[in-house]
Amino acid sequence: MAIAVGILLALVAVAVYSVTYVDRYYDHFVWQAAAFLEGRAAIRFPVEAAGGLLGNARFQDVLPIATTDGVARALLPFPPLPALVLLPFVAIWGLSVNDQAIFIALAGLDVALCWWAIGRLPVSVVVRLATTIFFAFGTVFWFSAQTTTTWYQAHIVAVGLTFLSIGVVLGADPEAADDEPDGADDDPPDEARAATEGGRYRVEPRQFLAGLLFGLAATARLTVAFGAPFYAFVGPGGLRRRVASAGLGAAIPIGILVLYNVVTTGQVLHPAYDHLYRLESVGYPSLGYHPDWAAEDPRYVPQNLGIALFGLPILAPSVLPESTSPQPTPVCVDPTDHRGLFDLACPLAVPRDTGMSVILTSPAYLLAIPVLRRYGRSRLVTGAVLAVGFIAFVNLMHFSQGWVQFGYRFSNDAAPFALILVALGFERLSTRYRWGMLGAMSLVVVSLAINLWGVMWGRLLGW
Repeated sequence: MAIAVGILLALVAVAVYSVTYVDRYYDHFVWQAAAFLEGRAAIRFPVEAAGGLLGNARFQDVLPIATTDGVARALLPFPPLPALVLLPFVAIWGLSVNDQAIFIALAGLDVALCWWAIGRLPVSVVVRLATTIFFAFGTVFWFSAQTTTTWYQAHIVAVGLTFLSIGVVLGADPEAADDEPDGADDDPPDEARAATEGGRYRVEPRQFLAGLLFGLAATARLTVAFGAPFYAFVGPGGLRRRVASAGLGAAIPIGILVLYNVVTTGQVLHPAYDHLYRLESVGYPSLGYHPDWAAEDPRYVPQNLGIALFGLPILAPSVLPESTSPQPTPVCVDPTDHRGLFDLACPLAVPRDTGMSVILTSPAYLLAIPVLRRYGRSRLVTGAVLAVGFIAFVNLMHFSQGWVQFGYRFSNDAAPFALILVALGFERLSTRYRWGMLGAMSLVVVSLAINLWGVMWGRLLGW
């Protein structure tokens, strides 16, 4: 029955994402996959539109490089896992492949994986279903799944792999959600002896697999790697064995990514990131970038935190949200115009293209609050809180917060860990308080309505 529900949720998600989908043209990973099929890391660039294809001359996120074969090429800064996902499709259909449709299907799979992973928590079926629906249609994942351009493709791949990883460790450690006395998580003496047979630390296979999947997720979205503390607290075995097993698994794909960077660029960290930062920090002064700061800089945290927690929509706007345009499009130019909820000519309110508050766009995340008191007592709560906190802090240090977007798209990186807290908090409210189920469901419904509004405005504004 659970499998059938998961499949149904995936099909519904794909249907909804497909209905709200708008054709867009950022397909960096298609070009990356085509380059891999040529045996190269650098894509052909710039390629002008021809033969019904748009080409890639419009791309800005590239680092042009010198070549010896007479073909102009450039490197992409993005971790390449999404391009590897596209390899077989590009091999068949070439540059005309519909990459957005492929990633919409993968986004639907992510919804099924969410259902599966949350099902391994000590929560009711109602909470499991409501949490999955909240993820699919009440968070910025919906906007990501119906946009499915380059940056969102990376989120979709990373989210799915993270759910897989979380499901593996939760299935192997059903007691992780329990409150435990201090020291209860140390390696027992008999386990420590068994784990070090022959002078070598034995790897726990399930924790290794979870680490491998988690490391793969980081090769789609680098910042996911900062959720590593979760695997120190959750999984089979004691602390040292969990850390060693998951760490070894994660080190394989992350090590391959580092090797890829070194072989293709001569540097551990891809130089295209710094190149793009230097261009964008000067080219987009209205976005509050500072050319004298680093691309990852703690001084960006206050202004980015303002977006992530307190960013509001534009009420009764006089122009459309076009932060980098010297002449934004005016609205309500006719004095007789009446403002409407989805009236592009005279809107009542529009989302900000620089981002909006996570709590405002997805208020059901507030359901995590009731279980935060168990931080330090429950391994699962402690690990999830640390994962969300570390990922969020690193993202907040980044100069860009994901413009153009609805909401705060970087929240996708921490969403799988945050949803653990949401489900546990939902369960606590619904079982301990008479009004708990109604209150929690109300937050989910409001989240769905807000994200529907955001998705529709994204279509209207061409985001």
